[in-house]
Amino acid sequence: MSPRRIGRRFATLVAGAATVLSLGLANPAPAAAEVVNATVCYNTSQAGPYAGIADQAASIWNNYTNNLTMSKCGSNLMIYYTTGGGSYAVRRSLGNGYVVIDTAQAQQYAPLRIMTHEIGHILGLPDNYNGQCQLLMSGGSAGTGCTNPYPASAEAAQVDRNFGGFGAAGAQVFRDSWPALATIG
Repeated sequence: MSPRRIGRRFATLVAGAATVLSLGLANPAPAAAEVVNATVCYNTSQAGPYAGIADQAASIWNNYTNNLTMSKCGSNLMIYYTTGGGSYAVRRSLGNGYVVIDTAQAQQYAPLRIMTHEIGHILGLPDNYNGQCQLLMSGGSAGTGCTNPYPASAEAAQVDRNFGGFGAAGAQVFRDSWPALATIG
C-alpha cells in the first residue's frame, strides 16, 4: 500500500474515532429511567363483545406506565373470546401473543379486571395468587367481589422496566389465573 493511501486511511480512521468520541460525549447512553416508549399494537377484530373492554384495558396500561403505549395499530396482541375453558394469555415474547376471555367467567368476575390482568401477562407480569384485590396480578384469587382493574404501582413499574430493556420474558402460557367457575346445583 502506498504511503499516501495509508495516510488517507489513517486520517479517515482518526476522523471516525473523533466523531464517535464526540457523539459519545454529546449523546450519552440513555439512563435506566429514560422513557423508551415501546408500542404494543393490539387487535380486537376477534374480541366480539369484549372489544370495548380491551380498549379500556389498553387505556389503563397507557395511563399507568411510561415506557409503553398500547395502540390499535396491528396484531402483536390479539384479543379473542370463547365460552368455557377459562380466560388466559399466551405470550410468545414481550408484547406479543394473545388473550382469550371466557364469557362464562366474565359473568362471574369483573371483565375489565380479567382483561387488564391477562394483558399484564403479555406485558411480562406473572400471576401472584395472594388474594389481595389491590394487586391486579392476584387475578381471581381475590374473589368475585374484587373489581379493581388497575395495576399496583409495583406492577406498573415492572412493566416499565420490562419495556425499558431491564426485565422481560420469553414465551409462556398463563392459564388458571381465575378459579374454576362456581357450580350451581
